[in-house]
Amino acid sequence: MRWVLLPQHISDQVAPPGAAIRDLHGLTMGTSWSVRLVESAMPGRAGSADLQQGLQQQLDLVVAQMSHWSDASDLGRFNRAEPGSWHSLPAAFCEVLGFAMHVSQASGGAYDPCAGALVNLWGFGPRNRYDEPGFLPPKDDTLALLLSQRQRRRLELDLPARRARQPGGLQLDLSAVAKGYGVDRLARYLDSQGIGHYLVEVGGELRGAGSKPDGQPWWVMLEQVEGAADSADNAQHPPEMLLALHGLSVATSGDYRRFFQDGTVRFSHTIDPRSGMPIANQLASVTVVHEQCMAADAWSTALTVLGPDAGMALAEEQGLAARFLQRDGDGYHETLSSHMLAMLDE
Repeated sequence: MRWVLLPQHISDQVAPPGAAIRDLHGLTMGTSWSVRLVESAMPGRAGSADLQQGLQQQLDLVVAQMSHWSDASDLGRFNRAEPGSWHSLPAAFCEVLGFAMHVSQASGGAYDPCAGALVNLWGFGPRNRYDEPGFLPPKDDTLALLLSQRQRRRLELDLPARRARQPGGLQLDLSAVAKGYGVDRLARYLDSQGIGHYLVEVGGELRGAGSKPDGQPWWVMLEQVEGAADSADNAQHPPEMLLALHGLSVATSGDYRRFFQDGTVRFSHTIDPRSGMPIANQLASVTVVHEQCMAADAWSTALTVLGPDAGMALAEEQGLAARFLQRDGDGYHETLSSHMLAMLDE
């Protein structure tokens, strides 16, 4: 069984029939990126090499400003800064951090870009990782101490002046929003080059615009949890969902991507900043469809942490098109927000 999701608004701009599709790709943020674009929509001055370089520069800027893996990034320098010091932020960094703090406030702290120290403690940061020899999950007293310290280490963000104050020891981590923002930057760059028909992807997060030369939209399959579609006859397994990515972005947060086991206990890489613990709410994944990939990226994380009930309530409150996949015995139970249901082609 397959369901089809369609955008609520469709542009009247169509790609030239018979035009070729060009593929470009590269590496960034520890993963890969790719762009498919309609070639004849490109200005003659933009050759493959120039376009490739321009796209890569967009993502290199995101890494230079927001990577928590690099001590030389603007974020890395802020994380090591002296207590009480104020820091001017580059425009892109400030834009992403401001939006991340908005989602943090709206979700009651279920998503928090200031929770980097917790992520590091559980072995999902750049050092002392869960997949390195000798790693052990944090003890209760260590976790309790860090949680109490976080209460005193509050970020002060002055958006009009584009600056932030390091209270001392605060560790920013924008990994749950940076890839989505990278997708948005690639899309903006293509738009600036007069290219209106494309599909952009960074590490599995996607954004599409326009159409293909055959008149079809950029069709993408919503990410499935491994094993969730193994048996088409099992009613517990959700149907495949095909999305027309036309003026839309899609991002999925799932606990199956990175995790480790300690005995019989499974620890997800998604940390609940409120408790300091990896999530254990039976949600396998949350997919969000949104005009901005940065928003889809951040909201999918927040909804995953909140769980199926509180997450769905927030999705409805925020008007988000969201799909929740919850483990149910040997299968999965699927729930769609009203805005996602409105996209279903019946």
